[in-house]
Amino acid sequence: MTNASRAHGRRDTHAHVIVCGNEKGGSGKSTIAMHVAVALLKRGFRVATVDLDSRQLSFTRYVENRRNWSRSTRRNLEMPHHFHVPKAVRPSTSDAEAVEFALLSGGLEEVEDDHDFVVIDTPGADTYLARLAHMMADTLITPMNDSFIDFDVLARVDPLTHEVLDISQYASAVRAARRQRRSADNALIDWIVVRNRMSPITSRNEQKVDAALRELSLRLGFRIAHGISERVIFREFFPLGLTALDELDNDLLGGRATLSHISARQELRELLAALRLPVDDHGRRRAEARRIWLENSGKPLSVPDIFVE
Repeated sequence: MTNASRAHGRRDTHAHVIVCGNEKGGSGKSTIAMHVAVALLKRGFRVATVDLDSRQLSFTRYVENRRNWSRSTRRNLEMPHHFHVPKAVRPSTSDAEAVEFALLSGGLEEVEDDHDFVVIDTPGADTYLARLAHMMADTLITPMNDSFIDFDVLARVDPLTHEVLDISQYASAVRAARRQRRSADNALIDWIVVRNRMSPITSRNEQKVDAALRELSLRLGFRIAHGISERVIFREFFPLGLTALDELDNDLLGGRATLSHISARQELRELLAALRLPVDDHGRRRAEARRIWLENSGKPLSVPDIFVE
């Protein structure tokens, strides 16, 4: 991939890029990114992972913990090819962005030709690399906690009627990324908003959030999926580098798997199915047909403008 094409969100590689993005921290981006990466590894795909959150490095720590736990337990856990992009400190913003761009470009050039998927975790803030990653995405996953506090990242609502009044900065940034990506290589970004930490008993607030999300999805062209519940085991997994998709036997986990482990695994399987990634023959045929059509078509895609605006 040339620097010019990547700068405009254009990619010449066939690797499918999955980006976990949300400008609010604590939404579960790193947890979902790790589970998606491990799920793909377990299906035999070659996966590279990238951490763009140079401050927290949660994704990097998760991968390191997994590698260390694999060594200490002498168990062969699936591992991605991982790298992170450190924050550049330069006299000017443009100089710093140029350095970060070069680091990201170099890292991707090493993995893009011999990996099937690239999973990128972004910081909970508006940064240059986060905007660039969004333009490169084939699949964009935006996790949000199931509340109007997190919904505010996407749109403003009327405090009484909960009607959507206007979209927020992050949603505007995604629209811009989609527009730039379509202009660059006529590709569409599949955007999925994932509702995390949902209560097992539906509350009136959740019903209002659900209604507002469905209204907003029609306006912005994203899909809605259910993510992970509030479970202690997800916090327990992190220091071990494990996921709900690993074989959680006594030797690996240090104890018996509980009903919570089993429920978490089912949640993740349902989420992965909802993402509709090109992981089976049908998905690969669909992706290949889409790629060929895009390469041979000089016309804009015949879809509503909400998917790119």
